[in-house]
Amino acid sequence: MAKNKKLPKLGLLYLDYVLRFFDRSNFKGWPDKIEQVVYHWGNDKDRFIEEVKKKKIDILIGNIPATAYETFREIAKALPHVRFVPSIETQFANKSKENVTLFCEKHNLSHPKTKIFYNRDEGYKYLETCDYPVIVKRSYGPSNYGGYYVHKVKSKEEAKKLFDEKKYMPMYIQECIPLRADIRVMLIGHKPACAFWRVAGEDMDLTNTSQGGYMTYDGVPMGALELAVEASKAAKAEYWACDIAEYDGKYYILECATAFAAFPYFRDWIGQYLMWDFSEGRFPKPHIPLYNWEELGKINPQLLRTMRHIGFSKYVPSTDGACYINDKDGEWDVELTEESLPEDLPDNSHLFETIENEEELPEVIKQEAKHGEAIHSDLDESEMSLESVTLTELMTLHGMEEEIAVEVIRYIHSHDIKSIDELFEVEGIDKQMLKVWAEELHSKTDVNRAGVKALGKIKSIGKKLAEKIVEYREKHGPFKSLEDMLEIKGLGKKKLAKIRDHIAIK
Repeated sequence: MAKNKKLPKLGLLYLDYVLRFFDRSNFKGWPDKIEQVVYHWGNDKDRFIEEVKKKKIDILIGNIPATAYETFREIAKALPHVRFVPSIETQFANKSKENVTLFCEKHNLSHPKTKIFYNRDEGYKYLETCDYPVIVKRSYGPSNYGGYYVHKVKSKEEAKKLFDEKKYMPMYIQECIPLRADIRVMLIGHKPACAFWRVAGEDMDLTNTSQGGYMTYDGVPMGALELAVEASKAAKAEYWACDIAEYDGKYYILECATAFAAFPYFRDWIGQYLMWDFSEGRFPKPHIPLYNWEELGKINPQLLRTMRHIGFSKYVPSTDGACYINDKDGEWDVELTEESLPEDLPDNSHLFETIENEEELPEVIKQEAKHGEAIHSDLDESEMSLESVTLTELMTLHGMEEEIAVEVIRYIHSHDIKSIDELFEVEGIDKQMLKVWAEELHSKTDVNRAGVKALGKIKSIGKKLAEKIVEYREKHGPFKSLEDMLEIKGLGKKKLAKIRDHIAIK
């Protein structure tokens, strides 16, 4: 693109209650204004379309949650001149586990043998004859659950009990690949830009780090990277992630999507890649050496916070002739993706239940969309409670890394935290980090938003007083000042003085 040629108008796609993958800061250096467009749940399609048109957005950047996927297919049709990044077709696998299976089948990608039943009687009949253990997953619903809807089931009795209690439909039953670890591969422009083993914790069946597992960068096999690249190209994805199992010399895709927890510096790299793409070369193509994650895993987190200011240049042999070039590094250069087309989508017309838009979702899914997937993560206000913060929320903090976030969650769950400064005890965290995070991670509980459980965790409040606080708030409206709480029976000046340092009105 010539320097005087007009750049496309960028817009960041946000949804109420859903964690934001990108921010304007991820596109540092983009000279023009970057717009923001927020989709509000419930019959907001027409207004959203008009706002995109009014702001003259050419490229809309952001992941679409499962609960709004069908709605955004309609929105994309109404905005034929707007490029969605990732494309609607590319995000097909985000919607459900069954979509992951359909995607792998369409493109002949190696994946565990999977049975999907839309008839409960047929599913129960299969449970009588299948080989155990099996993996059972809740297929449909918001992502970023940290593996809490994935179950290793060891007998038909256990399987029937699980389905009786959870009511999962469709019944998604997968071959259990024996493993103590799987491999997370994250790609930018079809090139592996970060990969690591996710190892199950002691006495754990599943490898998810949010449930006690840990991660290591050592010895990531080439076979896993090759399968991830194959999947990324099949999806035509600008950025992509795969969870891959290795067993008996073979590799299998367990999960794949454009929606995944990514380190802050990784999101910056994606931003650099997208600016190169959108500007037709006016911004330089980022060079990310293969296997650089081995060294990134050793770098002090303080330095990683500044990774957006650090670039990599291509390897140039020294003048003495010493030369080592990884063949795959040259073969897997960062590249532009192909244009996605409707025919790229697998045929899912046979599905037992097709959800047209989020208004037709079962109430439990709508509530999870608002409270489970998102956990009140409107980052404009940066409201995170130290007592109830999640791993996904922690990963949005500037300079946060997954292994540190996991340690923070463990520390919070095992200690009666009074102040964010106490996190200084966690290995890898220093005072400067805490100072930066304090602006986003609030250690005081908002008495106008917290429920009984969160308030009850505060020392000197307890469950009974927490119930009184919530009951008073619901009857009289939000507190305008902490002193208003003195109207609550059983909460006097001495009690308020004890809890004042742990509560706030935000």
